[in-house]
Amino acid sequence: MHYRNFITGLIVLALVVFNYSCSSGETGSGQQKADVNILDGFVMGVDLSYINQVEDYGGVYKESGQVTDVYKLFKNKGANLVRLRLWHNPLWTKEVYGEGAVLYSAFADVKKSIRRSKEQGMAVNLDFHYSDVWADPEHQTVPEAWKDITEIQVLCDSVYNYTYAVLDELNKEGLLPEMVQIGNESNCGMMHTETPETFPALSVCEGNWAGFGKVINAGIAAVRAIDKKAGAKTVVALHVADPKNLDWWFKDVIEKGGVTNFDVAGFSYYPHWHTEISFQELPLAVKRLKAAINKEVMILETAYPYTLDNADAYPNIFGKDSAIDGYPISIEGQRSFLIDLTQNMIDAGAKGVMYWEPAWITSGMKDLWGQGSGWDNAALFDFTGNITTAADYLGYTYTSTK
Repeated sequence: MHYRNFITGLIVLALVVFNYSCSSGETGSGQQKADVNILDGFVMGVDLSYINQVEDYGGVYKESGQVTDVYKLFKNKGANLVRLRLWHNPLWTKEVYGEGAVLYSAFADVKKSIRRSKEQGMAVNLDFHYSDVWADPEHQTVPEAWKDITEIQVLCDSVYNYTYAVLDELNKEGLLPEMVQIGNESNCGMMHTETPETFPALSVCEGNWAGFGKVINAGIAAVRAIDKKAGAKTVVALHVADPKNLDWWFKDVIEKGGVTNFDVAGFSYYPHWHTEISFQELPLAVKRLKAAINKEVMILETAYPYTLDNADAYPNIFGKDSAIDGYPISIEGQRSFLIDLTQNMIDAGAKGVMYWEPAWITSGMKDLWGQGSGWDNAALFDFTGNITTAADYLGYTYTSTK
């Protein structure tokens, strides 16, 4: 079934049954504790959102030259959680591949990935972008289906019902994620770029914390409603990029946005871009945040390159300026960086580290910027598709501070 028709049907059903009020606050069932099955231990996460696309266009994953199931491979290496992005309706995929193309990172594609993750016994972090395309600090574009909304109440209803419908369908199929992100790298908020003037104002960088908080609370309320229905305790995370934003953003989202019913303060950490807090200072920043807001903290995205070579014509996103002191651009340097970062986070009391797109190897896949991979020199696989020893950081024996 076409994705648009499928998800529209789900949303219509949800609209008939549910009416979330922006002014009603969060549901009482939201007071449940975070899922101890995730937060009792340390999350070793891998974002595998690109795998279906890579495999569909010729990418092959190997260990010691033998073709293997990549989900099983990561499980055996020590990963215990798979992170997956979800776009609302990414019809732009057809511009890249043509009519009839799979809508990658849309609901049906993500459902396939969730199933593959759970078949290997790995938990899932479902990352709602609330956009048809990438959501990041510079781009938070409203879904095409919502761009004509003018009232915050209607937007809250749309966010609630969409989030509820997706999770309800997953729950019916035994695929409910153990963790949910409400937004992706929401530094200045959500749905605030390239929006009509009449769209509700959600940019927190322009002071719109109240509206942003209502929308975030609507998404959280949908998760908690599914928890009540399913008897689950889903871990809810919020996400910003760059540790320099941790203190002010999470303080303001709580105090000015009125968002309290979340479990994890998550952030992206790419050391060559995020330089205001150094690698050595990062553990202190995490400890400070935990003490200030009494929430768990996780790195939801990180990566480090292992070579400056390029496997294809797609320009590498990581260049020669990506190295930081003490960690050469090599497989061993990549491995050492990940081991030390993970140990530092354990020592600081964080609850997890997730590697962004360790399996985005070169293939015939395309996106908006090229064919192949812009991350092939930062994957945990070499250019022939063999997993490298850098991936051993997932199963490394770390020293616990407990």
